[in-house]
Amino acid sequence: MKLGFGLYKHLLNDEHFRFAKQCGATHIVAHLVDYFGHEKNNKNNANQPIGEEGGWGNAGGGELWSLDYLLDLKKKINSHGMELYAIENFDPAVWHDILLDGHKKEEQIELIKEQIRIVGKAGIPVFGYNFSLAGVAARTVGPYARGGAESVGMEGSIDDTPIPNGMVWNMVYDENAPEGIMPKISHDELWNRLTYFLDEIIPVAEEAGVMMAAHPDDPPMPYVRNTPRLVYQPNMYQRLIDMKPSESNGLEFCLGSVAEMTEGDIYEATDAYSKQNKIGYIHFRNVVGKVPDYKEVFVDEGDIDMARIIRILKKNDFKGVLIPDHTPQMTCDAPWHAGMAYAMGYMKALLKNN
Repeated sequence: MKLGFGLYKHLLNDEHFRFAKQCGATHIVAHLVDYFGHEKNNKNNANQPIGEEGGWGNAGGGELWSLDYLLDLKKKINSHGMELYAIENFDPAVWHDILLDGHKKEEQIELIKEQIRIVGKAGIPVFGYNFSLAGVAARTVGPYARGGAESVGMEGSIDDTPIPNGMVWNMVYDENAPEGIMPKISHDELWNRLTYFLDEIIPVAEEAGVMMAAHPDDPPMPYVRNTPRLVYQPNMYQRLIDMKPSESNGLEFCLGSVAEMTEGDIYEATDAYSKQNKIGYIHFRNVVGKVPDYKEVFVDEGDIDMARIIRILKKNDFKGVLIPDHTPQMTCDAPWHAGMAYAMGYMKALLKNN
């Protein structure tokens, strides 16, 4: 089991690599898109995540991350004594029609296949993704953690605001899209789209030596912004991995999201999926409550017994990476850095003493 650090695109620099190393990280999970975009004509959405999750913007230009780019990023990370363990999330500009079952989906699936091949050639073992139309949405920001530290959560309400045309995963991919909203679809239709995606990309991932790691829905609600969700209960992870049995069909296991789910048990889910060797890496965060009324809190104050999670992972010989995620912002001159350092110190102690 290894300790890592998740960094968004605007944080992938020497300053933050040094910080990650100082906190005890040996591995980096890189988000190559600062994907929290803006609503059309509204750059101040109240649901903007805090801290490391970046600013608002449009999707990228639909270009792949080249082998040279990834090798250069690896070299920079290696120079700080760490390894690049995973890429998290595709650029919505590259796969929006796969998510939406649009007319460019066959063209885009070939781009996704090539991106997976490039990641494999770069020697990066895991590629995380979130097969979602609304993405991370419907959350609020407030003084939810100990001592009034600012964090994110839900306060009993569900965002059913329809998504405008030309937008997916919180990002505008087509500023010239016609007026209107994304058509509502069923859960079965979204699972059918995922089936197409997995059937096409898992054989390529196998050849490339890459594990595709699926993130659960955040927040784990049946519907968010008038769109269905895929993995909003723990057993739905099993459906996903059984759809395409392969060592390359795995999970990005978010403890906070799973704990927020209204069914199942976080410890049973951790045991079941780590025992199957299906977890690529883990978002190690704690929460209080369940959807639609939960709060993200400091790693040591939530409903999850994090030491018990570590003992389960050790029992099942989990060899992947743990990264802190969504840490509350501490009251000081560097709120994000302090929150992340606190979480990393706690995680390092858990690994040593359990």
